[in-house]
Amino acid sequence: MNINKTTTNLKKRLGQNEQTYFGRGKLLLSGEYFVLDGASALVLPTKLGQSMTVRYSPSFNPKLHWKSFDSNNDLWFESKFEFWHFDCLDSSSDSTVMFLQKILRQARKQNQHFLRDDVDVYVETNLEFPLDWGLGSSSTLIYNIAQWAYVSPFNLLFNIYNGSGYDVAAASSDCPIIYEKGKQGPNWRLSKFDPVFKENLYFVFMGNKADSFKAIEAYLNKKMNNSAVVNELSKISCLLEEATTLRQFNSLIKSHEQIVSETLNMTTMKDACFSDFWGEVKSLGAWGGDFVLVTSKKSAEETKEYFSLRGNQVVIPYEEMIYNKNSKTNFYPLPVAEDTNKISHFLQ
Repeated sequence: MNINKTTTNLKKRLGQNEQTYFGRGKLLLSGEYFVLDGASALVLPTKLGQSMTVRYSPSFNPKLHWKSFDSNNDLWFESKFEFWHFDCLDSSSDSTVMFLQKILRQARKQNQHFLRDDVDVYVETNLEFPLDWGLGSSSTLIYNIAQWAYVSPFNLLFNIYNGSGYDVAAASSDCPIIYEKGKQGPNWRLSKFDPVFKENLYFVFMGNKADSFKAIEAYLNKKMNNSAVVNELSKISCLLEEATTLRQFNSLIKSHEQIVSETLNMTTMKDACFSDFWGEVKSLGAWGGDFVLVTSKKSAEETKEYFSLRGNQVVIPYEEMIYNKNSKTNFYPLPVAEDTNKISHFLQ
């Protein structure tokens, strides 16, 4: 890191009254769990995310004043910190305080000039999605703080918990990506995933907030040799990009669900909750919580009614949820013979 450049940039910021940062939420369409072992994953950034505004004021006794607002603009977290060790001045051991401290301390460790000036700092974060939706309240926070502190969001994340980093990559993305946690670090590329059958795709909220940290820990503790599974799921992630029909897409996500189910000895969400549903159901991220993706050839009204009768009131069409600046509503890619052959063995 260029210390002189970093110091200059920080001074420029202090000369400004306010800075705003923004990170997008995420949904993991493929590669869940196994992305931790290097599987390629298809990641979808959401339209909704989290913003963070920072203001400065001269002070002889500088403090960090933190406020967090939810999607209803209600204050859900507030605290104050001193700058030396980021100790909480409210004498609280709340888990949110401890997590925020961990991020701030790690940011300082990576950039020793972070928050060293004689100013009061006022931070406000604003979530655009409900806290229990699991779209990345933690990852967008880490991403925003990394931008603020001039540190790598991946280094920040990897020194806080053993995540794959796909969610941090999504926070900065303007379209779907294929992400891989390589041995030398994270790699990703822009994905052309923009299905012509998107009107048949919906996201259904299951109402159970999944604990990402516990899910990651539980998976890593299994310590399995998953190389064959990693390779197979990586192929499916790439083939999902090439699917030109809903039938192809359904077969691919069904194969993906079966592989994960058999490998981890877990019941698919369709078998567990929607066995009589006419379309396919794909878990997103940690199984059993947050959102699932469903496919349906029936009308939006019929599809929403099916899930509403089963207590799932939040059903969001694909285009309302996913952000893709490259989306072409009238773009119909021609099938490529080689890719069609690759897909065919999943259509059984």
